[in-house]
Amino acid sequence: MSKVVTLNEFIMDRQADFPFATGELSRILNDIAVASKIVSRDVRQAGLVDHILGAQGNTNIQGEEQQKLDVVADEQFIKAFEYGGEICGIASEENDDFVAFTSESAKNGKYVVLFDPLDGSSNIDVNVSIGTIFSIYRRISTVGTEATLEDMLQSGSEQVAAGYVLYGSSTMLVYTTGRGVNGFTLDPSIGEFCLSHRDMRMPETGRLYAMNEGNINICEEGLREYVAYCQSFENDKGAPYSGRYIGSLVADFHRNMIKGGIYIYPDTTTSPEGKLRLLYECNPLAFIAEQAGGIASTGRKRVMDLKPTRLHERVPFYIGSKQMVEKAMSLLK
Repeated sequence: MSKVVTLNEFIMDRQADFPFATGELSRILNDIAVASKIVSRDVRQAGLVDHILGAQGNTNIQGEEQQKLDVVADEQFIKAFEYGGEICGIASEENDDFVAFTSESAKNGKYVVLFDPLDGSSNIDVNVSIGTIFSIYRRISTVGTEATLEDMLQSGSEQVAAGYVLYGSSTMLVYTTGRGVNGFTLDPSIGEFCLSHRDMRMPETGRLYAMNEGNINICEEGLREYVAYCQSFENDKGAPYSGRYIGSLVADFHRNMIKGGIYIYPDTTTSPEGKLRLLYECNPLAFIAEQAGGIASTGRKRVMDLKPTRLHERVPFYIGSKQMVEKAMSLLK
């Protein structure tokens, strides 16, 4: 029987990969793991505990109705980052502005975290998989001062780590530090994330495509051509692809990581900038995809090359297996 490797053991074993970090990055990842265990517990209780199920009654900066569990998860992660002592500030999809922590230990922190505390929250009430997405950067501002907006508005290529937590039939944490992608499954009997998916690689092609085809008539012609190609007997597989759209980005992306496929959330005539957030969703998943051999693009540009200009910037998003994303890009005018 092979030895069980816990997330903490794995992180400590890889700590030598980051001589500049002297343990801080390892502690941040551990803080994320602890917070995600608490959120996982709350997700499991969502149908039993009134105060975490249903709508909060507020809308976030995106104009979306906040779910109670959105707020619970956001507060839990912020608390973990603030008291961990390694983070000088955060930005979250659920908050209008970034948060600069003011304690002395936080001002001496060398990192910032940008995150979506609970992606796919519209699926909470119907018991469909949801997730957390996170992205870690080294700060630009001077250590010993409060975090600044400049710290948050960095290109995805500057990420030092990124990952997601999937709250599904099991709870999984998947992350990269730029040296491959590894996945860990939470064992509830011991309360530990254990290495379950070592050196994850996304298949170069697949037969799954995921997008909201209800919007197909307000998409550009090239994308309509690509969807027609996917549905044709004349494609590279000689048979129609399977459409699989969960509507929860982490779940759709994770499926394609395992089985191969493409996820598309394009710009449309009604949303010309796209709908997904560059900083909280697209950059971290792009980092993971590229480390696993996949591609993440706006349809025309590499996602991680984009220089963000505002915290809640949106972009079109094509991500998944290399050959499938390249084919979609070739049809976009």
